[in-house]
Amino acid sequence: MSAQSLGEQTVDLLGCLVRLGCVNDLTADSGGEERAADLLEEFFEGLPVSIERITPHPGRTSLVVTVEGADPRSAGTPLTLLGHTDVVPVDESKWTREPFGAQIEDDVMWGRGTVDMLHLTAAMAVVTREVARCAQNGHPPARSLVFVAAADEEARGGLGVPWIGEHRPDAVPWDAALSEMGGAHIRGRRGGDNVVVVVGEKGAAQRRLHIRGDAGHGSVPLGRTSAVERLAQVSAALSGARWPAAKDEAWASFVRAFEFDETTENRLINGTYEGDYSEFGDLAAFAHAISHVTVAQTVARSGGPINVMPSHAILELDIRTLPGVDDDDVDAAITAALGDLAEHVSIERLLSEAATASSIDTDLYRAIEAALAKRYPRVAVVPILFPGGSDLRVARRRGGIGYGFGAVDSGASLGQVYSQLHAHDEHIALADVRATAEVLHEVVTTYLTHV
Repeated sequence: MSAQSLGEQTVDLLGCLVRLGCVNDLTADSGGEERAADLLEEFFEGLPVSIERITPHPGRTSLVVTVEGADPRSAGTPLTLLGHTDVVPVDESKWTREPFGAQIEDDVMWGRGTVDMLHLTAAMAVVTREVARCAQNGHPPARSLVFVAAADEEARGGLGVPWIGEHRPDAVPWDAALSEMGGAHIRGRRGGDNVVVVVGEKGAAQRRLHIRGDAGHGSVPLGRTSAVERLAQVSAALSGARWPAAKDEAWASFVRAFEFDETTENRLINGTYEGDYSEFGDLAAFAHAISHVTVAQTVARSGGPINVMPSHAILELDIRTLPGVDDDDVDAAITAALGDLAEHVSIERLLSEAATASSIDTDLYRAIEAALAKRYPRVAVVPILFPGGSDLRVARRRGGIGYGFGAVDSGASLGQVYSQLHAHDEHIALADVRATAEVLHEVVTTYLTHV
C-alpha cells in the first residue's frame, strides 16, 4: 500500500471523478465517460492488470480491469465490481455549491454523483489497484478480480453493462458481483441498529393502455362516452386498486429492523396492513415501494379538435414489479383492477424486465456480513430489496449473484442516504467514503482468498 491510506486515495479519486462531470441526459451523445476511462486507465498504469475498453457509441466507454488469480483454472469463481461513471443532470440554480467542484467543507464533499455512485466506483478502483499491487509483489489473489467502470447506467445501461451483457458477455464474469446501494442504517424503535445489504431489486413492466370510446360530434354527446371520459374512469379504477404485495423474507427482515409492536409487524409481514406507512417515517414511500407492485400513471393523451369526441385515448403506466411477478401477472392484475372497463381497454407491453434477487446463502454474502459485523460489532446486517434498478440485474439474469454494498461510518440512515439520490446539493461525508473503501477491501480480500 502507498503511504496514503485506501480511504484517502478514494477521497482523491472521487474528487477527480466528480470534476469530470460525465452527465448522462439520456441521449446517446451525452455522458462522455471515455474521460473517466482515460483517468482510470492511467490510474492502473504499470500494474499487472489487463484492460479492455468497450465503446458501443463514440464517447460512451466502459473500462474492464482484470487482476488474474493465481490459477484461474482451479480457483473459485471470480469477483466482479460493477461501478458506473455517469451522473444525472443538475439544475445549477438549485445548488448552493458548484455541482462539479468536489468542494470539501467540514469533512463533507459536495458534488453530483458523490453518493450515486462515484464514491463506490472510486473505492472499487482503489481496492482493485491495491490487489494488483500485491500481485506485482508476488502475492496474486487466488481468485480473479474484475473492476468495471461502466458507462450509461443512469439510462438503464443501453450503452453500458446491459449492452455488454447482450453483445459482449465474455468480457465480464457474471458469477458474483458487487455494486450500489448498501451500507445505510435502519434504527429500531427500541434502540437496535441495522445496516442494509441490497440483495435484489424490482423489475419494470411498463404498459400503454389503449382506451376505446365513442366517436361523435361534441354538440350531441347523449348516449356516447368519449375516450377522454373513459380514460378518467380507467385512471380512477387503477388508483383505487390493490396490487400484489410482498410476503418474502427480505420484506420481513426489513420490517423487523424497525422494531414495531407485534400487531403492526405481523400485519405488515402478512400483507394485511391497511395504513399509510407513516410508521416508517421518512422511509414511508420506500417501504411501500419495496412491498408492492407499484403502478404510477405517468402519461395520458387523447383528443384533437374541441368539437370532436375522440374514440381513442392512451394511458401509460410505469409499473415496478416484485420478484416472482411476471408479465402475465401484471396484465391479469390490470384487467382485474379495471373490472367491466376492461372490455374497452387493450394492453400494450413496453419495457419489461423481471425483478431479480440473490440468495444470502453464499460465500460472497457471508464475506460482506462478516466485514460489516467487524466494522459495526453491535449492528445487525439486514438484506433488503431496492426499489430502483442497478447494473446488478444483468449479473443476476446471467445466472450470477449480486449485492448492493456500502459502509456508512457517519451513521446516516437509509432515508437520509436515499434522499440524496439525484437530489440538489448532493453530498457525502468523507467518513463514509473512507469506510466504504476499507470495508470493501476487507470483503474483497476475504472472498478472493477463500477458495
